[in-house]
Amino acid sequence: MTDRTLYEWFARTVEAHPHAPALELRDSEQRDRVIDYRELHRRAEALAHRLVAEHGGVPRRIGLLASRSLTAFTGYLAALRLGAVVTPLNPEYPAARNGAVCELAGIDLLLSDGLAALPDTAGHDGPATVLVLPDTRLPAPEPDPATAALLPAYTTTIDDTAYVLFTSGSTGRPKGVPIRHRNLSPYIAHNIARYELGPGCRTSHTFDLTFDPSVFDLFVTWGSGATLVVPQRSELLHPVEYVRKQRLTHWFSVPSVVSVSKALGNLPTGLVDTLRHSVFIGEPLTYAQAAAWRDAAPGSVIENVYGPTELTVACTEYRLPADPIDWPRTSNDTVPIGPVYPFLDTLVVGEDGRAAAEGELCVRGSQRFDGYLDPGDDHGRFLAGDGSGTTVHDGSAPLTAGHYYRTGDRVRHEDGHLVHLGRLDNQVKVRGYRIELGEIEAAFRRHEELDEAVVLALRSDADVELVSFYTGRAQTTPVLRRWLRERIPSHMVPRRFLHLERMPLNPNGKIDRPALLRTLVDPTPATDPRAAATAAPGHAPDPAPALAAGN
Repeated sequence: MTDRTLYEWFARTVEAHPHAPALELRDSEQRDRVIDYRELHRRAEALAHRLVAEHGGVPRRIGLLASRSLTAFTGYLAALRLGAVVTPLNPEYPAARNGAVCELAGIDLLLSDGLAALPDTAGHDGPATVLVLPDTRLPAPEPDPATAALLPAYTTTIDDTAYVLFTSGSTGRPKGVPIRHRNLSPYIAHNIARYELGPGCRTSHTFDLTFDPSVFDLFVTWGSGATLVVPQRSELLHPVEYVRKQRLTHWFSVPSVVSVSKALGNLPTGLVDTLRHSVFIGEPLTYAQAAAWRDAAPGSVIENVYGPTELTVACTEYRLPADPIDWPRTSNDTVPIGPVYPFLDTLVVGEDGRAAAEGELCVRGSQRFDGYLDPGDDHGRFLAGDGSGTTVHDGSAPLTAGHYYRTGDRVRHEDGHLVHLGRLDNQVKVRGYRIELGEIEAAFRRHEELDEAVVLALRSDADVELVSFYTGRAQTTPVLRRWLRERIPSHMVPRRFLHLERMPLNPNGKIDRPALLRTLVDPTPATDPRAAATAAPGHAPDPAPALAAGN
């Protein structure tokens, strides 16, 4: 398997297919643009030169506050050309959250497309250089080779870090996940081959750059010579229309796109005839969702993949048979997630630390990251050993290639397939984003008029609902939602808020989360702590679904 950096995957395609379309998008002036590989390469080099000039040297860590714009894609490539570590920032996140990420990542240059508020760095060490470049102000692609000659030599190796993404942290502090080029190269090579990507193929772009499946969108596409077809955000509510209009051959998204579109009546059947591969990630893919997508795109092969950010986008894959009669039955009516990639090692570990048919999925190999940005976050997340017994990494010795990463996901082998059963801890997925419930609770605790908060994740059909119990002064639901949206991403804001006079406690004196859950599933006076509490003013509690499994 060839080892290349992300930029080398792109540059190799530029050399082999300079006039193939690399990118189709609508720019900030609402003009439809088709940019071939040679032009995108020249634009990236021109922007890289501008970044060096503005910073007064080569920046080592670049923050990218941009989405679905020419600045976003050119900026990502320019940063990689300079050998910088890229940290995407989500324009939809609160400025305070993005400011905290800038400090944690040590960003020294921030590039923005000007479509979102700049990070709030009050109380933080902010970037030394901030450059706002809307699409219309990007440097023109310079055909003169002298531009490239002015840039520093490209010396990045596969052992260097390509990007750092931040996942939700249980302490309220996001956790940085550095991914090296050598983690990415086998992933890109494997997926190009599996999905038969190459010039003439047209791929979707449904993921924000802060969500690691976007790496597939950009670099599996550009590493193969295919075309990345960028939708307007509103087009994702009409996926069939997007696929038909843009003649897509490859689709990659979270499963909830199917559910939401179907609920809105935007999933007509039998109209898609160009799509060859449809890949889903980020949430459990239910058989109902798979069947609905098959009706919409009957000629497409449907595949379910799984992987945490720490294992470089995805590490398992399961391809559904063409005939639904042959789809395997599973205990939870979700499509299997695996097997694990053949070039990775895996263990399913039971509670006794031994290999088991059901337990925590643990993976090591070329795609496993080398540890969190803060080494303190490594504690307990790795283990060493084999099927006869394992030892949890406690940080007293260095991590080695022999350590497995503990995904925290519970899986089971069912009829030869790997089925995802849920999270072992408090992490859940909402609309494809991995969320640590503790981070939401930590945000609640910053409210001056609130005392305690517990957030539960509940499932209704294929949807996940976040519900919060809190004590302190009762608040209206709109006020709480508005307060939280200023501090955490909107997909982390609970849908329901229930005020309690006090939290129920278990015999150990800890908050009794199962008791809170029971009040939602079976709110009887015997088990309902709201007998001594009130719902948040202006809010009528909805009937409660069952506990979410997550993914």
